[in-house]
Amino acid sequence: MTQATKNLRAVGLALLALAASGSLAVFAVPLYQLFCQVTGYGGTTQRVDQAGVEILDRVMEVRFDGSVDSALPWAFKPVQTTQSVKVGETALAFYEATNLSDKAITGTAVFNVTPHKAGLYFSKIECFCFTEQTLQPGETVNMPVTYFIDPAIAEEDNLDGVSQIVLSYTFFYQETPEPSANDIHAALDKGAADAPINETARSKE
Repeated sequence: MTQATKNLRAVGLALLALAASGSLAVFAVPLYQLFCQVTGYGGTTQRVDQAGVEILDRVMEVRFDGSVDSALPWAFKPVQTTQSVKVGETALAFYEATNLSDKAITGTAVFNVTPHKAGLYFSKIECFCFTEQTLQPGETVNMPVTYFIDPAIAEEDNLDGVSQIVLSYTFFYQETPEPSANDIHAALDKGAADAPINETARSKE
């Protein structure tokens, strides 16, 4: 491990400690994302624009799990429990979320992949994690995850015996900041500027 990597890990651990202490609770999800990217904790996956072209004969099972934090009045679950995919093959899975409350609520999801080392080879093309999701009262939505398992996993000796990967998401309540007075005035000014000129008023000019 290089000194730079050690320093990044130390920064990640320090940030997570601050979030856990509650002093930076509002930034807990972004800090968790940074911590995972820096340290590899939680089986940090790779984010790519498209899948590769190589598909192996090796078949792996992907299991899906979903949960919500107690502060978030949502129901959240995977639409499918498992999928069997070839290594390198692009697959599409869905999670279903329902707002059980009587008001609009925003949530943000974090993920976990096990075995953790397999997360390096679990590549997501499309994902809803670390992105704010706002659901209206009683609204139900399906959230897609497009992914593939990188064929490079075949070169990892420690994962030769692994035939199953578990992808888990947990949704947390996301505070929506109240608009400031400046934001309100700016919106009102923009609305007035964009409003059409009243024809009656124009005729009197």
